Amino acid sequence: MAKRKKKTSAANGSMTTGMIREPAEQRFAAELTALESADDRAKPAGWRLSPRAVRTFICGSDGESIGGVVIPRKFYGDDVLVERAIVTLASNRGLMMVGEPGTAKSMLSELLAAAVSQTSTLAIQGTAATTEDQIRYSWNYALLLAEGPTPRALVPSPLYTGMKQGQLVRFEEITRCPPEVQDTLVSILSEKVLMVPELEGDDSILFAQPGFNIIGTANTRDRGVHEMSTALKRRFNFETVQPIADPEEEVALVQRESGRLLDESGVDVDVTRDVIEVLVDVFRDLRSGMTSDGMQVERASTVLSTAEAVSVTMSAGLDASFYGDGQLGAASIARHLVGAVLKDNADDLEKLRHYFNTVVKKRSQSVKGVWADLHRARKWLPR
Repeated sequence: MAKRKKKTSAANGSMTTGMIREPAEQRFAAELTALESADDRAKPAGWRLSPRAVRTFICGSDGESIGGVVIPRKFYGDDVLVERAIVTLASNRGLMMVGEPGTAKSMLSELLAAAVSQTSTLAIQGTAATTEDQIRYSWNYALLLAEGPTPRALVPSPLYTGMKQGQLVRFEEITRCPPEVQDTLVSILSEKVLMVPELEGDDSILFAQPGFNIIGTANTRDRGVHEMSTALKRRFNFETVQPIADPEEEVALVQRESGRLLDESGVDVDVTRDVIEVLVDVFRDLRSGMTSDGMQVERASTVLSTAEAVSVTMSAGLDASFYGDGQLGAASIARHLVGAVLKDNADDLEKLRHYFNTVVKKRSQSVKGVWADLHRARKWLPR
């Protein structure tokens, strides 16, 4: 594989990207424009693309050129789930995506919002400190004191803006919010109306425009933190996003995304498929508690998601570039694997050591190659 070229500015030799991470509607602007120009199907009111074009944007065009652009697959998972999600957003019910951390729920919500509404930035991040004002609207208190409650003094939330402009709103980690804050959404999802009692006349009520809806996400590991009320659950269609079932798809995704991130970091490093295959095998074994050849292993308590595998690969790639020979190998993977595994429980270190002493050792003797290199790199595991 050819080494990646560093991206530098003429002024100081540093990488120039404008921003660390562009929103989906900017990153994939050419694809969205091509899809829109070729889209002759009926569109729900307020949508930029038809439901079929939204699916193509997310699941890819299978190598077919659309408007002069081949649309690559962005979400690796259940295509039927994507179709159901799109149908839900075209209805009067909100969409709630649940699943283990790292299963691309947030990425999928961002892609849906970019394709449907041309913006994915109308987002609310749920936390224990999220307030009702942050969901509905707040006030510029200097103007409020000077003028009283006027439209000019009102500070719109992402939800307020989405209702006013007819756009999708993303609500991340909704179950991190207290129940009374979550239930702010009940009447909005039911009536598609937001009351502003401080204002007068027509300004005291905001009717949602066509195209408005809410995409919520929640981690199954957060269930029991703040359970959603039955009233709120009834106003969402729930979709469970599962980890990637096909190992080949997971390897391709990890290699592609880690390569993209390393390119954006401007480092010069080779990321070979055989190394990624080994890392993905390790993650899948420790995630499921069972190896591909039927050997039972101790399951890690932390979530070893595909997103975590991308993160480990990127960190290992940076390590290889900064301190190694620019070739991503098992030693760099081993050095950063520990940080991914040891998050929730110190006992996971013993599980990882046991995995190295059994599965990795066995494969180092039978498969050899990168597995042998990984077994030699066990010295990097903490003692």
